[in-house]
Amino acid sequence: MEVLKSRLLIRPRDAEASTAFYRDTLGLAVEREFPGGTVFFLGHGSLEVSGRGETGASPDLVLWLQVRDLAATLADLKAKGLEPVRDARREPWGLDEAWIADPDGTRIVLVEVPEGHPIRTDTR
Repeated sequence: MEVLKSRLLIRPRDAEASTAFYRDTLGLAVEREFPGGTVFFLGHGSLEVSGRGETGASPDLVLWLQVRDLAATLADLKAKGLEPVRDARREPWGLDEAWIADPDGTRIVLVEVPEGHPIRTDTR
C-alpha cells in the first residue's frame, strides 16, 4: 500500500461548536471547506470535522499535536477560556505533555519535544 495523504475524520455531535473549537480556539489553519465540513491542516496530516456523530468521544481515540512551546500554547488557550484536562508535565519517555479536550470530549495531547530529546529535529 502506498499512502499519499492521510486524514483523521471526526463526526461531532455539534459540528458548528467543534469547527469553531478547532478553528478559533486552537487556531488550526483551514486546509479546505466544503458543504457540511471543514478540513484543518495538522502538520503532516489533516483533521476533517464533518457529518454528525451520535456517541461523542471515545477514550480509545486521542489526537497527538506537537507544538513548539507548550507553556505559551497553554497560556494562549487559557486566555481563550479553555482549561486543560491535565496540566503540562514531563512524561517518563521524556516528552512534555498536557491534555485538553474538544467539545465532544475527544482528548487532545499537546506535546513539546524538549531540547536534547532524541526525536527532536527542529533546533529552533
